[in-house]
Amino acid sequence: MTDADLVRQVCDQAADLHRRVATERHAEIVRAADVVRTALTAGRKVLVFGNGGSAADAQHFTAELVGRFGAGVNRPAWPVLALVSDPAVVSAVSNDFGFAAAFARQIEAWGGPGDVALALTTSGVSVNVNEALRCATRRGLRTVALTGRDGGESGRLAEVHVNVPADNPQRVQEVQQTILHIVCELVEKSSTSPS
Repeated sequence: MTDADLVRQVCDQAADLHRRVATERHAEIVRAADVVRTALTAGRKVLVFGNGGSAADAQHFTAELVGRFGAGVNRPAWPVLALVSDPAVVSAVSNDFGFAAAFARQIEAWGGPGDVALALTTSGVSVNVNEALRCATRRGLRTVALTGRDGGESGRLAEVHVNVPADNPQRVQEVQQTILHIVCELVEKSSTSPS
């Protein structure tokens, strides 16, 4: 396979998976945006978490909503927090309580009824992600999970489950990034006025 063939193959795979998700998962994406919108318009928080590339996506999503997503949008900052962003907290909790508690302990600290726990995972089996979803449910948070593969335990634990049905983590993350942008656009569109 030539380099050009690989470029075409990857782009075709990503485009096909985007089309499939747009057709098969649009209702779940809208529902996820509704959960986030409801929380933010009520002055509640959105707590976002995941591992590796999903941690970076959690930070990206947080930046879009604390800042702004659309150019020329005029709105207040929203209380969205990436639970991966403070290495001192993540490492202290992991050291003292085990890595499985890295996000759950922060949900215990920051989360309350009406807030949203938004989990990002390509596998659905990350122990720390699933422990955080269980903690969020116990504390009365609404739960949303963006998953890959078959959704795993994360999909079963979440109130709203947006599954990207693919085994390749890279393709799953590419589509999840698009889903997060759609959520930003839907939330911001219904909650702002142009500047």
